[in-house]
This record gives sequence, structure tokens and C-alpha cells, in this order.
Amino acid sequence: MLEKLNKIEKKYKSLQETLSRPEVIENRSKYQEYAKALAEITPLAEKIGQYKKILANIEVAEELLGGEKEPDMSHYLKEERDSLLGTKESLEKELKEMLLPKDELEDKDIIMEIRAGTGGEEASLFAADLFRVYVHYTQNKGLKTQIMSSHPSESGGFKEIIFEVKGRKAYRDLKYESGVHRVQRVPATESGGRIHTSTATVAVLAEAEEVDVKIDPRDLQVDTYRSAGPGGQHVNVTDSAVRITHKPSGLVVSCQEERSQFQNKERALKILRSRLYELMRREQQKEIDQARRLPVGPGERSEKIRTYNFPQNRVTDHRVSLTVHNLDAVLEGNLDQILEALAAWERMEKLREVG
Repeated sequence: MLEKLNKIEKKYKSLQETLSRPEVIENRSKYQEYAKALAEITPLAEKIGQYKKILANIEVAEELLGGEKEPDMSHYLKEERDSLLGTKESLEKELKEMLLPKDELEDKDIIMEIRAGTGGEEASLFAADLFRVYVHYTQNKGLKTQIMSSHPSESGGFKEIIFEVKGRKAYRDLKYESGVHRVQRVPATESGGRIHTSTATVAVLAEAEEVDVKIDPRDLQVDTYRSAGPGGQHVNVTDSAVRITHKPSGLVVSCQEERSQFQNKERALKILRSRLYELMRREQQKEIDQARRLPVGPGERSEKIRTYNFPQNRVTDHRVSLTVHNLDAVLEGNLDQILEALAAWERMEKLREVG
């Protein structure tokens, strides 16, 4: 690790020197670029400086202890050395965490897709419950949500709902929600009181910019049709709804939330771009096999991640074997305990990976 720390320290000093050059100071864009890089590396460089001072103090303490024959002084020096060793161990843990590669998607806004799975109408009601959970959660965190596309069911739930989440660390906080969510409860329509199991699938997509994914217009088939609500009744008398098919991948996105065809097309393209970005990332991830040992999986849509048991007021996250008996609070968007446990597990396993 020391070799890696020396390289970072060298880069830090190089950036400081570069920022002091007149030609860089005069070039505003270049100056901002280097200043940003320096600001990002400064906390790590300062921590490395602390660590090296501790190493030097340990070396001095060891030398003094080796040549000391007075018992009282030897005892004092030993205590001092042991204290320094404890500080060294603590700093090493902090440095390892700081050296973990930053998730490039951490600061991105996201698009969340919730689809009813097995369980018929009960599954669509559960999809609506999950949507409300995330709306409550994002409100608590000061994030903003906006529905991009929805397909309501006859019962008042959702066959599918797609929405945007904007705000600081949106992807970092909600990336663990991708996968199959399972609910166990007695449906309102069940007269015998039997517990039914239904599922809904959640996908969390980092919102891709045009620079992230280039889409050739020739690869798109764009169809327009009239917006329709539950039961097939028309909610718009013009052909404002848009369906876009990406021919190379076979992905299909439709939007009908807005009365403007242009706005629906823009939303559909945004969703399509994010889905293509996710496909591209998954291919890259397979190549490097980065997450092969992580208990927090990459969020495959077929992966059952969590169970919500209503009779026992229980929520279990299967990835980290965490069970909490506060389902009512979770339904109000209180996901912090679960998400913090997932983040801790992921961090611990990544630390194990880097040694």
C-alpha cells in the first residue's frame, strides 16, 4: 500500500506545482480543471501525511525502546509505541476506504422502473405500494420525483410505473433496490384470510446523458397513438402517446403522461438512453467480473432481494440476511437501516477485495 500512497502524494505535489504556473493561472478553464483535481485528492493526501508521521514516530519509539535499560522509562516508551501502533492501524483502515474506487455513477440522477410480477391484481397493488415507499423516501431525503410513464391496473395499482429521481447521491442511495421484491399478505379480496405471495420487479437505472450513449435515429421506430387510461378509455383525443422501438436491441419504450407528443418522445428517449446505458455497463461488468464475490448483487431483475411480510410486520433483505420488524415504518419510506446495512456489506467486501 505504501507504494500506492507515495504515487498519490507525488501526484498531489505535482498538481500544487501545476496550479502555481502563470500559464495555468491565466487559462481559466485549465485552472478550474486542475483546482478540481487538487480538491478531490487533498483529503487523501493529508491523511497520507498523518500516516507517514505516525510511521516515523513509531520508528523513533522502537529505537528508543531498544536502547533503554531503565524499567520505568521502558514501560513509558512501550505504552507510547503501542498507542502509535493503534493509531497506525486506525489510519490504515481509513486510507483503505479512501482508496476504494469511487462509483462513477454515484452522483447521477436515476430512473426507477417498477413492474407488477406474479400475483395478478395483488401484484399491481404491491407495485403501487413500492412506488409510494420510494416517494416517501425521496421526500425525506430532499430528492425530487417525477412520473415519466405509468400503466395503471383496474384495481388502482400499477402494471408498470417509471419515474425519475433527481438530487444529490440519488444513485448511491437507491442502487440497491434493483431486483425482485416479494410481498406476503392477505389481499382485500380474500374472504378466507389466506396469505398470498406476489412480486414486483424494480430496476434502478443511472440517467444517461447524450454523451454517455449515442443513438442513431435510423435505429429507431417511432409510433404514435392515443393515450388511454385504465380500462381502455381515452384520456386524450390526439395521438400524443409515443412508442419507440430500438431495433438493434429490441428495447421498447412508451410514454403517454404528457399531452404533448414532443414531450412524450423526449421522455421515452431519456428512458431508452438509460436502459441502453445499463446494458452497456452490464456487459463491461461481466468482462471484468468485478462483483463476483459481493453479497450485494448487481441488481439482476431475476434476483429476489427482499420480502415484505405483513402478518409479522417483517421485512427481510436476503442479500445480507437482515430482518427488521418495522414494516409499517418501511412503508413510510424509512429505508435507512436496510440501505446502510447493504452499503456496509458492499464496502467491507470491496475492502477485502483490495486487501
